[in-house]
Amino acid sequence: MAKGVYISKSLAIATGVLTLSALGGIVVMITMYQMQIEKNPPVRPPRPVPTTPIPTGLPPTLRLPDNLIPESYEVNLQPYLYVELPNATEQVYIFEGNSTVRFKCVKDTWTIFLHALDLSIEKVLVTHSNTRENIEVERYTLHNDSHFFEILLKKRLVGNGDYYDLFTKFKGELLDDLTGLYTSQYTEISDGEEEKRFLVASQMQATEARKVFPCFDEPAMKAVFNITIIHRAKTKALSNARSDNERYVDGDMWVATTFAPTPIMSTYLLAFTVNTFLRESDKHDDKEISIWARPEAVTAGHAAYAMNITVKILSFYENKFNLKYPLNKLDQMALPDFSAGAMENWGLTMYRESALLYKEGVSSPSDKEWVAIVIAHELAHQWFGNLVTMNWWNNLWLSEGFATYLSYLGVNDIEPTWRIRDMFVLKEIHPVMELDSLNASHPLSLKESEVETTSDILGLFDSITYNKGAAVLRMLSTYMGEEKFFEGLRSYLEKYKYKTADTADLWKCLDEATHEKIESMMTTWTEQVGYPVININTTTGEISQEQFLLKRGEDTGLEWQIPIIYMKSDFIQHITSLKEKGPVRMPIYEVTDDGWLLVNINCSGYYRVNYDEQNWNRLIDQLESNHQAIPLINRGQLIDDAFNLARAKYINVSLALSTTKYLINETEYIPWESALNNLGYFILMFDRSEVYGPMQKYLRKQVDPLYKYFQEYTDNATVPDILSDQYNQINAISVACSNGLTECTDMATKLFNEWKNGENGTNRIPPNLKSTIYCNAIAVGNEDDWDFAWKQYKEATIATEQDVLRYALSCTKIIWLLNRYLEYTLDPNKIRKMDVVSTINYIARNVAGQALAWDFIRSQWNYISQLYGGGIISVGSLIDDVTERFSTDFELQQLKQFRSEFDEDGLGPTTRALDQAIERTEANIKWVKENKQTVLNWFTEQALVH
Repeated sequence: MAKGVYISKSLAIATGVLTLSALGGIVVMITMYQMQIEKNPPVRPPRPVPTTPIPTGLPPTLRLPDNLIPESYEVNLQPYLYVELPNATEQVYIFEGNSTVRFKCVKDTWTIFLHALDLSIEKVLVTHSNTRENIEVERYTLHNDSHFFEILLKKRLVGNGDYYDLFTKFKGELLDDLTGLYTSQYTEISDGEEEKRFLVASQMQATEARKVFPCFDEPAMKAVFNITIIHRAKTKALSNARSDNERYVDGDMWVATTFAPTPIMSTYLLAFTVNTFLRESDKHDDKEISIWARPEAVTAGHAAYAMNITVKILSFYENKFNLKYPLNKLDQMALPDFSAGAMENWGLTMYRESALLYKEGVSSPSDKEWVAIVIAHELAHQWFGNLVTMNWWNNLWLSEGFATYLSYLGVNDIEPTWRIRDMFVLKEIHPVMELDSLNASHPLSLKESEVETTSDILGLFDSITYNKGAAVLRMLSTYMGEEKFFEGLRSYLEKYKYKTADTADLWKCLDEATHEKIESMMTTWTEQVGYPVININTTTGEISQEQFLLKRGEDTGLEWQIPIIYMKSDFIQHITSLKEKGPVRMPIYEVTDDGWLLVNINCSGYYRVNYDEQNWNRLIDQLESNHQAIPLINRGQLIDDAFNLARAKYINVSLALSTTKYLINETEYIPWESALNNLGYFILMFDRSEVYGPMQKYLRKQVDPLYKYFQEYTDNATVPDILSDQYNQINAISVACSNGLTECTDMATKLFNEWKNGENGTNRIPPNLKSTIYCNAIAVGNEDDWDFAWKQYKEATIATEQDVLRYALSCTKIIWLLNRYLEYTLDPNKIRKMDVVSTINYIARNVAGQALAWDFIRSQWNYISQLYGGGIISVGSLIDDVTERFSTDFELQQLKQFRSEFDEDGLGPTTRALDQAIERTEANIKWVKENKQTVLNWFTEQALVH
């Protein structure tokens, strides 16, 4: 049991007495206290003044707060890289710098947020610009996951419009990842010896400026930039503005180059480089125009063509826009390593070598065309993108769509014999329509809230933004008339120069020019996903529209305002429009007797056209009897529409195939190219099945007259005068050789062996035929042929020649060679990082290499995604090309498994491309199951027809 407690009786009495005495004392004290309170009541102490709590945590979205507006930056950068590595000296892959950004405070804040990524921040100072008062910093934190640089202050900045200066000192690493401030290496011939050379270059688009210095890295946050680069002696530094001052620092080891202030501009347009390049220069309105490249390339005259056309294209744009090129100099630089094709940095545009350098007699006509198109694209950006910038990346098409469309006008002006504007349909419209017919497509102009992360932004650098943006502008220009169209553009540029704009701002300017409601029409094209197909019944005149989708389901309910240009067999063109879904009866579309209707003349509209079967057959009959009665571009359009309508089950696949029968009499490039692009889908779906044999026989029969049409040129190793004929000569050889026309493969092997064995002293294969001759010779060749081509690739000093050989090496049918070639892409000394994606894509297009490439990218995904994950080049094109042949349930399962193995962060900007690949594969599976037998029967029957 528990123990008790015991006390004595006397102790208990004493304790009670003491307790009573204590209680009496307490009562007396309380009474006296109350008396004092009544005499002298206490004064209540003042309440504490409430303080605004210091906010903590990051902004609710990945957009910068709107409380601070940058005005100017002073940026000092010092890359420690040696351009020429001295003996026994280690290369130094770091840069240091400091930046002072002056900003205006328009809303109260305790915290400064700007962007920084992968930088080591060593010092931060905040100062009032006028009073020079130092604003103490509580702490600063770099959040690499969100890219925010957070500076918490001890004193609140009052949003009264005062200016403050933020100084940061930082350090970063010079990587070879082709983003931010990066390093590149190449070889230079010095005294007959190859020596390594290094350079520093930059690529800031879209969100890479934050990797170079802390900044407000959003396009609308424009500012003036004052740049100083401290670089090693005997090197040249360039930036956006002209050099104002060069001076030695730290003795004669370093040079500090200070540049003039830039115009007010966005961070993504900044550019820096340090190298030992040479240049070719010219003047344009007292402004110096220069082409910079490796010394041997400039000395050999490879920059001459770019120099010649740059001034001409600038003049064309200045006249069209009624605005002079805004800067007082323009440098264009050809870099050995560059992630994009080119970049429009204001005043310092950067290019891959193959996009800027051209050597007559070595580079092909298509290389020349590419140089012209890319230069025209980047120069168009000097106005559209640089002078007037989109508010946010959701309207990127205002920059890239315009540059893509205008580049064709610029090149057409300087090279009118190329008829480049006709090529627009093949190069821009047909490819993007296929992508835009998937449910996984996206509108041209998204809501701002839908574009927030870096992955969201990079995902917009796709063919929808570029190609569809250009196609919609071409349609609008045709509808308004080019004169009115440019009147509106001039108003847009003048109103928003040095500012930012959105799509609605553009429409308002065009509204004013044409006095029509352009906005109500065009929002149906920019804010809605996809595009329409119009269905016309020529026996009743009924017309209707619906969204065109390869994977048809229930009607989406979308409708467009569609401008329509049409003609009948009487050859008279008419213009009308369709503003409702329909069906509506319009007698103008009725056809009587043996006549036919043809809608969308010159493919000026961004839509497809489907007719009743009678009209289709009459159009096909017209092609077979006299194809020249149909306009050239429309001969290509009819083929492209028919094949895609068949894939979407609007028409029978046999009808689509019948549009190619007339090609036995066709010698023009556009219809042939359209047909080959679409038959390419059949090859992808069936080149591993029994359908492929009869298909090859049919293609051999169809191409034989075309091959003979160009045979005299081919046998004599010469080229036609007209550019489109040169391209069609390539088609004739490619189709004939790849489908087993013996005289073609014998010719390719003979020319290749002459070169390989040193006969005739030089390579007599014309530049425009090198790609197809090399490819087809290697395809039927052996290991020695492949090794010879690889040696030529390694020794080539011209980028365009390297590109041709790099493609040709992917054509071999020898599996272990293709596997070895894939492994080469992991070694930057063998395949440059910028060429990894395209090389794997080339291999995947080879039926012998497709499965190898798919296995390879899955096993090397971490390497590939790290290589390209942060830059402007998305690996989306890699997923797209490697999976385009997928048409089985097993391949679909592999795709879905690959998708499930990575979260959104692991896939990044590739997510949308992978979703599109899954959707396309599902459509392919269904299409093959439904059409394989019909296609087999059709090709079998046609192969028997003589």
